[in-house]
Amino acid sequence: MEKKMKRGTLCVQAGWKPKNGEPRVLPIYQSTTFKYDNTEEMADLFDLKKEGYFYTRLQNPTNDAVASKIAALEGGVGAMLTSSGQAANFYALFNICQAGDHFVTSNEIYGGTYNLFGVTMKKLGIECTFVSQEASEEEIQAAFRPNTKALFGETISNPGCRILDIEKFARIAHKNGVPLIVDNTFPTPINCRPFEWGADIVTHSTTKYMDGHATQVGGCIVDSGNFDWDTCTHQGEDSLYTQHLSLPKFPGLTTPDESYHGLTYTKAFGKMAYITKLVAQLMRDLGSIPAPQNSFLLNLGLETLHLRVPQHCKNAQKVAEFLHDDERVAWVHYSGLPDDQDHALAQKYLPGGSCGVIAFGLKGDRATAVKFMDALRLVNIVTHVADARTCVLHPASHTHRQLSDEQLREAGVAPDLIRLSVGIEDVADILDDIKQALDIL
Repeated sequence: MEKKMKRGTLCVQAGWKPKNGEPRVLPIYQSTTFKYDNTEEMADLFDLKKEGYFYTRLQNPTNDAVASKIAALEGGVGAMLTSSGQAANFYALFNICQAGDHFVTSNEIYGGTYNLFGVTMKKLGIECTFVSQEASEEEIQAAFRPNTKALFGETISNPGCRILDIEKFARIAHKNGVPLIVDNTFPTPINCRPFEWGADIVTHSTTKYMDGHATQVGGCIVDSGNFDWDTCTHQGEDSLYTQHLSLPKFPGLTTPDESYHGLTYTKAFGKMAYITKLVAQLMRDLGSIPAPQNSFLLNLGLETLHLRVPQHCKNAQKVAEFLHDDERVAWVHYSGLPDDQDHALAQKYLPGGSCGVIAFGLKGDRATAVKFMDALRLVNIVTHVADARTCVLHPASHTHRQLSDEQLREAGVAPDLIRLSVGIEDVADILDDIKQALDIL
């Protein structure tokens, strides 16, 4: 029934359906544990034979209700919340990758994710290859290996504001028998639902537009339920007989899990295999759960997501047009501009608008950008993006400062790039503040 509802209705109604006499507003189940009458009932929960709650590290009613709402918004079969967007991206890949595996990713991704993929996961024995999302299918194909397990990209890149050609990436991923994982944080499911274009798994930093008010840090992973984990194999070598065999490509999902008495996720849970493994294995072992209080705050933000996102886009379009026409501005990346290099892709994937984030550069040098930002009054310099208040950041000096100049260029971050996150204030006041700051240059 939920899938037939419009997205605005899902924002308000999905996830929590109170029964007779229950609270209308989603309650905060601020409890670590849940009581049962006998040991057998709890044993069945630990063996995954029944659904229920016994410890909040694995599942909590408040968290699950919000995850269910996000799954409904994206059109997925299930979802799991995490304590941050970084945790969501890590879990999404680690759920199907292990030491000795490899994945391919667009280089147009958030700096923290770039470091996670290129440095931290490498220490775990999982390698990745960065590719330009503008490269031809043949060039991207060349990055794949026999042990490649996934392809990753961001619908709208942070901070470069580039648009991912989702269908192209899905085509390449599926040709190689791997899922496409897309970070859909900036457009949110209000403006884009990647599953409709062939993506298999979607991640979010719920810290951003979904919360919308900078009150909680969180993440989410949503599974479409469309990827067939069982039929994917790769050629391996049996060390005993030194003969080539067709081995399961995703053994964590398609072969017995000894930590659950030999249970096989795809056989036991069907389309919910991926999400069930996320919860029962990774969250069990690694944690990174959101507090129920945080999920409650996230849910309040989700209830107005369908109202806020269009206003962000409306304001950002006007600000982008102003910057585009100002002689002191060297360049602007905003897909709503007719001459933007990604305008055609935005018309295809984001016809209702992209997001409120604009990337631009001023004529001058890095010092010029700093002088402009320091002169802003209404617009605040914060290490955040995509909430109700307009804010600004210089990625090369802040979020991406751990990257070398070469890595910055590979990630699409120019030294003069200013990331402006346009809020939902009156756009006249936003423009006035930008104008007075430019006049100081």
